[in-house]
Amino acid sequence: MPEVLGRAMTDFSTDAARALAGPAWLVERRVSAAEAFARKLPPDVADEEWRYSAIREFNLSDYAPSLKSCDSPALGLGMDEIDAAAVVHSLNGRVVSLEVADDLVAADVFIGPLADADAGSALLGAVSADASDYFTVLNDAFAAEPLLIRVPSDVMVERPIVVVHQVTGERVAAFPRLVVDVGANAQAEVLDCHTSDSGPLLVCPVAELDVSAAGRLGYLNVQQLGPATWQFSSQLSRAGRDASLTASTAAFGGGYARTRSDVRLVGRGANCDLLALYFGDGRQGLDFRTYQDHVAADTTSNLLYKGVVSDESRSIYTGLIRVRPDARGTNAFQTNRNLKLGENAWVESVPNLEIENNDVRCSHASAVGPVDAEQQFYLESRGVPTGEAERLIVAGFLDEVLESLPVTAMRQSLRSAIDAKLKRQARLSLQPQAEGALS
Repeated sequence: MPEVLGRAMTDFSTDAARALAGPAWLVERRVSAAEAFARKLPPDVADEEWRYSAIREFNLSDYAPSLKSCDSPALGLGMDEIDAAAVVHSLNGRVVSLEVADDLVAADVFIGPLADADAGSALLGAVSADASDYFTVLNDAFAAEPLLIRVPSDVMVERPIVVVHQVTGERVAAFPRLVVDVGANAQAEVLDCHTSDSGPLLVCPVAELDVSAAGRLGYLNVQQLGPATWQFSSQLSRAGRDASLTASTAAFGGGYARTRSDVRLVGRGANCDLLALYFGDGRQGLDFRTYQDHVAADTTSNLLYKGVVSDESRSIYTGLIRVRPDARGTNAFQTNRNLKLGENAWVESVPNLEIENNDVRCSHASAVGPVDAEQQFYLESRGVPTGEAERLIVAGFLDEVLESLPVTAMRQSLRSAIDAKLKRQARLSLQPQAEGALS
């Protein structure tokens, strides 16, 4: 079990931030962020961006940051399970193991603690500074060991780089930090996996994705947190001239899991695909907020978020496309579609546009509904059992996103995660019949 800061320091104070190890510049940065955090008001549902959230049920004082590393091994993917160029395991925000292929080392690709990298201090916060909020500042103050993936210009990393974050302990608060810097005309894929124990935990991860001119990055975040974990996640991206970025999420876990995904298209001709698939059951809350910020001319963003909710779970999507005055020639699209598998499930979908230039093509759409009765009848009329018919429809609904995700080796694992959720639904639907038969 990790050691936790003493009672006098569990208030996320400047002293608590100062107690974390690191070079002087990182300690000073944490303390400055802790001072800024102390001046911030906690978010509330009265704030528009938290309007539909469960933030009133959250109490930060229930958790404490871990003081030092654990001895427990991290769990998750390894090089034997996926053909990876590198695998990093992080436990409660600290690197516990690192494997990097020789060809990456030879190409001067850096993967490891950011504090060990040349000019690492200049990269930390370079993207997130323009998208700071309550929980990103909290991460700034308590990120124990930020991780850096830096791909130099003109280097093509052909296999995925895998990062596995695990959170463990008793009411621990963890603040994983990942910085991905892709140089000009470079290419990489990053798989960023998050898991946690089943008990009450808090995790506030921040990923900064920076893609330089003509660079290409595929980023996939897989969230399979424990059922009592609170997550407040930020994925903050910047794309330069003619850069191409895919920023994607697959979310299945957490008690309440909020993911903020911002992309700023700052170079002419930049392109970004924002993708997400999610499946909530039980009393889960899956909350997504996106921001497509078109700063430069002739930029493109295409967002597709598709999810399923069952039982008493709920999903929230709020998104904004912003087209700046100089962003002529913008093409921006935003689509959120949801399936409800039960009357008690709840969905809120709020897409928005803010356009300051006339020479653009923008659209947004959202939809919420049950499984299509005609599709289900068609399958059942051809001998497909009711439960299997629903499974096929749901799998087909999510497959549009699944087939577009980067890190293709993960697609079968994600299909298995979807199947596990559907099998649980099938067991629950049969339970009343079984009880009735026994009576």
